Amino acid sequence: MKHFFNRRETIVTEALDGLLQTIGSGDLARLDGYPEIKVVLRAGWDKTKVSIVSGGGAGHEPSHAGFVGKGMLTAAVSGEIFASPSVEAVLAAIRAVTGPAGCLLIVKNYTGDRLNFGLAAEKARAEGFRVEMVIVADDIALPDIAQPRGVAGTLFVHKIAGHLSEAGRDLAEIVSAARAAAKDIVSLGMSLSSCSIPGQPHEDRFGENDGELGLGIHGEPGVERIAVQSAERLVAIMAERLEARLDSTSSQALLINNLGSVPPLEMSVIANAVLASPLARTIKLTIGPGPLMTALNMNGFSLSLIRLDAAREAALLAPVGPHAWTPAKPVAAPTLVPMARPANETAARKPSQNANTRRLIATICERLIALEAGLNSLDAKAGDGDTGSTVATGARSVLEQMDSLPLADPAATLGAIGDILSSSMGGSSGVLLSILFTATAQALGFGATIPKALLAGLGRMSFYGGAKIGDRTMIDALEPALRALDAHGLEEAAAAARHGAEATAAMDNAKAGRSAYVGRTLQGVVDPGAYAVAEVFAAAAALHATA
Repeated sequence: MKHFFNRRETIVTEALDGLLQTIGSGDLARLDGYPEIKVVLRAGWDKTKVSIVSGGGAGHEPSHAGFVGKGMLTAAVSGEIFASPSVEAVLAAIRAVTGPAGCLLIVKNYTGDRLNFGLAAEKARAEGFRVEMVIVADDIALPDIAQPRGVAGTLFVHKIAGHLSEAGRDLAEIVSAARAAAKDIVSLGMSLSSCSIPGQPHEDRFGENDGELGLGIHGEPGVERIAVQSAERLVAIMAERLEARLDSTSSQALLINNLGSVPPLEMSVIANAVLASPLARTIKLTIGPGPLMTALNMNGFSLSLIRLDAAREAALLAPVGPHAWTPAKPVAAPTLVPMARPANETAARKPSQNANTRRLIATICERLIALEAGLNSLDAKAGDGDTGSTVATGARSVLEQMDSLPLADPAATLGAIGDILSSSMGGSSGVLLSILFTATAQALGFGATIPKALLAGLGRMSFYGGAKIGDRTMIDALEPALRALDAHGLEEAAAAARHGAEATAAMDNAKAGRSAYVGRTLQGVVDPGAYAVAEVFAAAAALHATA
């Protein structure tokens, strides 16, 4: 795995300094003593209030330093990646932020953290500080284990304790609330990959179609291997196990945590799946989805729930200073707003008949459908080989809706065809042709002749698309054809279109459209869009000649 870092020995201190320099204010500071002492703390902290201190190994960002600020942590103590901070570092943090009101240490249930924070607490007490410790053990992956791990549910305790501290509550009340909260939290994680540590060799233990349920935030193996399947099914498995541990009569807050590298799009899919599962019956507040307690670049997520009461709900909803915290929000179904109907939709769009117009449209569409394979083959030399299919799809859609077209009204017909192509044809070509027909219809409505109106539509298509003559696009055939149609007639337009299309074969590189991204010469290859335009005018001219 590849990583952005300088030296493994300095990655944590450089990351913390990067955080402090980009936080946007002087609200945070760090204790001197780098690199052994890595403590981020609130600058100008009021020691008449209970200090809330947490921390652990780096690699879980934005935890823990990202949650230092008003309404949450007073200080965060960082170790190296996935390594507990030293006793001396924890003790330094306690000394820096603790006054007569005392200090609460919030610790995840890992042996190193328990021991180091615990010994620091004992040393601080010996120095005369009032210090208490709450241990969070929220992971339910191993239901029978005596010492469950502390994972992302720990953040609920940070938020509740931080809120009470900010409100000026005393140490005993904060400790009682934090310990009660810790007992009412359950969490479970799922991942499709292990994480990799900068500067260390990485070997992913996962198979191509394997995931793991219940793995730890340091990359510890999960309790069971699980087959990759739909998000809703994976969420359903987790929801069933979490629900079995909940009091079904109580409301819950849900924290949806990205373990590092799940794209935001997929995290929203996961959130939707959770809120469509039976678990949703009890969920009142949501936090996330987002990266809150990560495991470096693990491609996974975790779900944490806490039983709500009025005090906890108020604490979770209270605003905080740290921007890394995702505010809790009440669950709300999507609001639906009716779509507005087109302002200019009139009776002119009602179906009507014109035999000549119907014959012309059918002839052009049938020609384009017949060209599907040939255009795809031509496009494969310059693009991704789908021009024929795209054009044929649009032509078939027009034919299928022929009976609904207002054929007696040219302007309304062109506008309707523009609507059909914009919704059915797909790709940039569908949008460009829709612009052409829509703008042409508008010009006809203002009294322009059909050739003049088509030229006006071409102008709008060229403006939005950015292409012009010589750029190796359909414009190379379309513009000369429309100018010839305006000046001379349909036969001359067909000849001009054919000449323009053939001219694209002599152009080495495209300057617009998808072919512009092809890093090779296209000498000798006719642009498929221009070729299609030439065929359209040829078909129209042939029909006109037999009329």
